[in-house]
Amino acid sequence: MRIQWVALDWGTTNLSAYAVGDGNQIVDRIESNMGMSQLLPGEFEPTLLAIIEPWLSNDRVTPVVACGMVGAKQGWVEAPYSEVPCLPVSPERVVSVFVKDPRLSVRIVPGVCQRQPEDVMRGEETQIAGYLAENPNFNGVFCLPGTHSKWVQVEKGEIRSFTTFMTGELFGLLANHSVLRFCTKSPSWDGAAFLGAIETAFSDPSGITAKLFSLRPQALLNGTPNEVLKARLSGLLIGAEIAAVQDMWRNRDVVIIGDRENARLYQIALEACGMCPHIYDDAQAIIQGMRSVVQISTMTTEAV
Repeated sequence: MRIQWVALDWGTTNLSAYAVGDGNQIVDRIESNMGMSQLLPGEFEPTLLAIIEPWLSNDRVTPVVACGMVGAKQGWVEAPYSEVPCLPVSPERVVSVFVKDPRLSVRIVPGVCQRQPEDVMRGEETQIAGYLAENPNFNGVFCLPGTHSKWVQVEKGEIRSFTTFMTGELFGLLANHSVLRFCTKSPSWDGAAFLGAIETAFSDPSGITAKLFSLRPQALLNGTPNEVLKARLSGLLIGAEIAAVQDMWRNRDVVIIGDRENARLYQIALEACGMCPHIYDDAQAIIQGMRSVVQISTMTTEAV
């Protein structure tokens, strides 16, 4: 199948590149650890070419649309934030990037910012736009789990407010660099322990730091297995997060957009709290969210 355009989810630590064919179907995918933090400004184009070279044609210009931290001040080219309330993706605000290779036409989708309380996102807005492209009448809440998980309120096609949690990063720090590293290392996972920790944290999030430390004496005094404590660590953090935003999601439709494993964990957690969330594929969300942008990019390329 002929590759029509390329989508990039270019974050701080990783890059996901998607070759998109007819009907906006993903025909190939490449994952790379060459995230924004690994690169100097002059290294973005060579890095991109090294990754997507097999997808390019010498007889046409291939539109490339990127979202994520690639558009930050420290990224390739800054794509200034849109400010809430706003459309998740506004094609007229997308930033064009100067490239040396004539086979490329590169554009970057801006992130979204919130002044009060202060918050920012880059990449998640594109996923939200993708879901809304197929569900334009959706009014509700998006949960976007990850290193920094987002909870986003959407009404009438606009992002109205959002909140970010460092849950994924905290899990990594506690599991790998804190005193808990001695009792949470395990390739296994205890689902019942995860669910129990969700319920514990949700019912009483105020004492979360004490509950986190208690994992260590559970290992020392009770011999609790690492796979149980690892699951409890995750459950306590996610449960406290969900409790903190319950006024946002309660009695509203909730859509989870994220990688399969994270989405599954948040689905389990929300169901334990009485919700019935819907999961939407994160890769498809990126592609759908960029469709309006690539159409303009293609028209511009043809005009030139």
